[in-house]
Amino acid sequence: MLVASLISKHVADSSNLSGSPMLVDTSFQTQREDQMGDAITVMTVGEYAEDIHRYLREAEVKYRPKPHYMRKQPDITTGMRAILVDWLVEVGEEYKLRTETLYLAVNFLDRFLSCMSVLRGKLQLVGTAAILLAAKYEEIYPPEVDEFVYITDDTYTKRQLLKMEHLLLKVLAFDLTVPTINQFLLQYIQRHGVSSLALELSLLEADPFLKYLPSQTAAAAYCLANYTVNKRFWPESLAAFTGYSLSEIVPCLTDLHKACLDAPHCQLQAIKEKYKLSKYLQVSLLEPPAVLPLQ
Repeated sequence: MLVASLISKHVADSSNLSGSPMLVDTSFQTQREDQMGDAITVMTVGEYAEDIHRYLREAEVKYRPKPHYMRKQPDITTGMRAILVDWLVEVGEEYKLRTETLYLAVNFLDRFLSCMSVLRGKLQLVGTAAILLAAKYEEIYPPEVDEFVYITDDTYTKRQLLKMEHLLLKVLAFDLTVPTINQFLLQYIQRHGVSSLALELSLLEADPFLKYLPSQTAAAAYCLANYTVNKRFWPESLAAFTGYSLSEIVPCLTDLHKACLDAPHCQLQAIKEKYKLSKYLQVSLLEPPAVLPLQ
C-alpha cells in the first residue's frame, strides 16, 4: 500500500497501517557504512571531542524544529507523520543509506513542517524531497532522482519532486549542516545497537520527543541501553563531558522507555524489523526492562 494512501486513510481508518513494499534496482547501491568507524574516531578523539561537542550544543538550539509544530498543522496529524517516518526507515534500508542520512532527512522534514502548512496529499512528497536532499548531502553515491520518484510508485513526477526540493532548500535557508541525535550518540559511545534502536524509535513521535534537544535524546538512549545491558545509567565521565546530570535526562529517558515498551504493539514496524537483522545484532529481540529504578 502506498504511503500517500496510508496517510490519506489515517484519519478514517487507522487499523490498516502497513509498510510499503518496494522492489528496487540495487545494482548501484553503495556498501553499508563500514567507514562509519572513521567518523566515530574523528568525533571522539580527545583533541577535538570537547570543541566538537560545544559547537554541536550551540548549533542544535539554532537548527531545532519547533517542539509542538504539529498542533498548528491544519491537515496532517502526528499519526501521518509517524507513517511517513516509518516509510523513510524502509527507504533507508532498501537503498542502504547511511544512518546519518535518515536522521538528517527527519530533521529537514520537521524543520520544514515547523514553518509550512502541508496538505496530507503532499506530505509524502515533502518526505521524499527531504531524504533526497539528505542523501545528496551525506552519501558518496546517492540514488538518482528517478529512483526517489519510483519509490513513491510514481505518485509524484520528477518535476514535482525537484520543485519540492527547491522549496525545501529555500525554507531551510540552505542550512543543511545541522547536528542530529545520531551525531551526539556517536560522541557518547563508539557502537551500541540497543542505543540505535531506541534512538530511531524517538524519530516516530514528534510529541513528546521534539521538546527535547537532540543531545538530551541521545543521552537518554545511551542511559536506556546502558541500563539494559549493564544495569547502569549515566557514567560520571559523560556527566562531566556533557554537563547533563541524570536528573536532567530522566524526563526524556522515561518517554523513550515507554516508546520501547510500546514498540511491539505499534502498527508501524519498520524500525523493529530493521533491528532484527544480524548486522544490527538483533537488538530488537531483546526485552527492554519493564521498570527503570529512577527514584
